[in-house]
Amino acid sequence: MFTALELTLVLLGFAVLGVVAFRMLHLPPMLGYLTVGILIGPHALGLAEENATTHTLAEFGVVFLMFSIGLEFSLPKLSSMRRTVFGLGLAQVLLTIAVTIAFGYASAWLLPPRLQIDWRAAFALGGALAMSSTAIVSKMLTERLELETEHGRRIIGILLFQDLALVPILIMVPALSHPANLASTLGWAAAKAVAVLVLLLFVGQKPVRKWMHVVVKRQSQELFMLNLLLITLGAAWITEQAGLSLALGAFVAGMLISETEYKHQVEEDIKPFRDVLLGLFFITIGMLLNLPLVLANWWLVLLLLAVPVLLKFLLVAALTRLFGASTGTALRVGLALAQAGEFGFVLLNQAGGLDLVDPFLVQLILASMVLSMLAAPLILAKSDAIVLRLSANEWMMQSLTLTQLAARTMSTQKHVIIAGFGRSGQSLAKLLEEEKIAYHALDLDPERVHEARAAGAAVSYGDASRRESLVAAGIHRASAMVITYANTPAALKTLHHAHELAPLLPVIVRSHDDTDLDKLKSSGAAEVVPEAIEGSLMLASHALLMLGVPLRRVLHRVQTVRGERYAALRGYFHGADDPAHAEHLNVRLHSVALAEDAHAIGKPLATLSLHELGAEVTSIRRSRSRIDVTPDTVLEGGDIVVLRGATEAIALAEERLLKA
Repeated sequence: MFTALELTLVLLGFAVLGVVAFRMLHLPPMLGYLTVGILIGPHALGLAEENATTHTLAEFGVVFLMFSIGLEFSLPKLSSMRRTVFGLGLAQVLLTIAVTIAFGYASAWLLPPRLQIDWRAAFALGGALAMSSTAIVSKMLTERLELETEHGRRIIGILLFQDLALVPILIMVPALSHPANLASTLGWAAAKAVAVLVLLLFVGQKPVRKWMHVVVKRQSQELFMLNLLLITLGAAWITEQAGLSLALGAFVAGMLISETEYKHQVEEDIKPFRDVLLGLFFITIGMLLNLPLVLANWWLVLLLLAVPVLLKFLLVAALTRLFGASTGTALRVGLALAQAGEFGFVLLNQAGGLDLVDPFLVQLILASMVLSMLAAPLILAKSDAIVLRLSANEWMMQSLTLTQLAARTMSTQKHVIIAGFGRSGQSLAKLLEEEKIAYHALDLDPERVHEARAAGAAVSYGDASRRESLVAAGIHRASAMVITYANTPAALKTLHHAHELAPLLPVIVRSHDDTDLDKLKSSGAAEVVPEAIEGSLMLASHALLMLGVPLRRVLHRVQTVRGERYAALRGYFHGADDPAHAEHLNVRLHSVALAEDAHAIGKPLATLSLHELGAEVTSIRRSRSRIDVTPDTVLEGGDIVVLRGATEAIALAEERLLKA
C-alpha cells in the first residue's frame, strides 16, 4: 500500500488531471474531483482508500465552504430578497422534504424491503434532494449574463435559502438517529444552537470587529491569514463542543465577518483553502461510489436520476408560477434547480454515516446525484430551447418583446445601439443626448429598464448577444454600436452577430484591461477601450497638467497613445499584490540583466529573433541611461533589457538572451 507521501502525490496528480480535463470541457471542477474519486477509489482502480485522515480533511473542506456561504448572508441582502428567499425558497425546501417523506411512507407498499425508507431517512434524503448546486448554477448564470434577469434573481434567492436551510437540517438529522427520545433531543439541540448563535453573533460581534482592527493595523498578510483561520476553526470548535456540527460554527464565523469592512478581502484569502479542501471532500465522496454495484443496478440508478430530477423540476416550476412568475420564467427556474447539489452530498454522507439509509440505497442515490450534476450544464445550456418547446406562451412573450423593441426603434435612423445600460451605458447615453445623437439601449435587468424608461431613457429589455434582439434594435439602420459591459465571452458573441448582420457597422467594446484586446480586435471591434489603461492615461494627463506641461502637449501624448492602440502602455511589471491569474492572462513587462558571459552579448537584436517567440524589446538601459532600440542595436554586458509579452514568451526570450 502507498505511504502517506505517495498517497498525497496520487491524489494531487489525479486531481490536477481531472480538473484540467473538465476545464477543457467547460465543466465545473467539482465534477472532475468526483470523477477522480470514483476512479482511484477502492471500488475502481483501488489506488486510495477511505480512512480517518481523508475524512477529517474532507470535513475541513465543508467547514471552509460553510464559512464562505456565511460571508454572503448579510442581513440587508436577505431583507431585500426576503419574498424570494423566505417565501419561494422556504416553500421549495419544505415541500421537497414533505413529498420525499410521503414517498417514504408509500415505499412500504411499492418497493422491495431493501429500497424501503422510514420517515427519518426520508427527511434526510428530502433535505439532500432539496439542495441544488450553487457552484454550477451561479457559474452558468454568470457566463450567460442572466444573474440580473427575472429568472436569475429567483434562482439565486432559492439557492440562498437552500444554503441557509442546510444549517438546521444538519442539526436535525443526527437527532433523528435517536428516535426513543426524539422530542427532547431536538429540543436540546435547538436550545444549544440558539445559545451558541447568541454567543457568537451578538456577544462576539463587537470583540471580533475590534480584534480585526487590531490585526489589520499590524499590516501583515501572514497575520491576517492566521487570524482568519483562528476565527473560522475556533467558531467550529465551539459548536462542536456544544454537540453541534463544525459546519454551523464556520457558517456563523462567516456571518460575523460579513458585517465588517474586511469581507471582500477575507473572501479572496479563504478561497485557496476552501477550494483545495473542498476538492478533497468531493474526491472522498467519489471514493464512496461502488462502480460494480452501480453498473449491476444501472436501471435503478437511471430511475433514481429521472424521477427526482423530473419531480423537482415540476415542483420548483409550479411554486415559481404560484409566486407570480410567468410560465417561461417558472420553467427556467425549474430547469436550473432540478439537479442535485454539493450540499446534497454532505447530507447523504451524514445520513449514511448514521445508518439512517441502507448502504445499497446510498450507492444508488450517490450515483444518480453525480449523473444529475453532470447533466446540469447541458440542461442549462439548452434551457431556452426547452422552454420554447414546452411553453407556447413563451414564443408569444418573446415575439411581443421583440415586436415592442422593433416598434420603438422603427422610426430611428443613424442611432447608436448601446449594449448594456449599467453605469457606463447610462453615462454614454447622457453624453449622446447632449449632442442630440439618437440611441437605443438593451439591458437584461427588468427593474433597471423599467426605472430608466420611466425617466425617459431610450432603453428596452433585451439580450444584445442574441441575433433577433439586434435586428429588432435596428442594427441595419444604426450608425454605431457600443458594448458597455466588460465581459469578453458575451462581447465576442455580440460581435459575431453584429458582424454578420452589419459588416460595416463600427463596434466599440469596453474591456477590463488589455488581456483580450487583440482577440476583440480580430473579432471585428473597431475600437477596444481597456478601462484600466484609460484610467492610467487620465491619471497621467491630469498629473502632467498639474506639473505645468502645456495642454496641447498632453492632448498630443494622449492621442498618440490611443492612435497606437495603447501599444506604449500595454504590459506592466507584475508584483506580489497582483491577482494570481494575472501572470498568465496579461501582457507583462520583465527586466533582464545581461551578465558579461550572457549568450546575447555582442549580438544585434535582429539576429536573436525574439519577436518569433512573441516577445518584444521595449527599451534597453545602459550605464544609467536609455538607448534607442533598433534591430541593429548590439547588446553589451551590464545592459538591462526590458521585454514585453505573455509570460511564456518572456521566459523563452530570457532564456535565449542568457543561454546559448
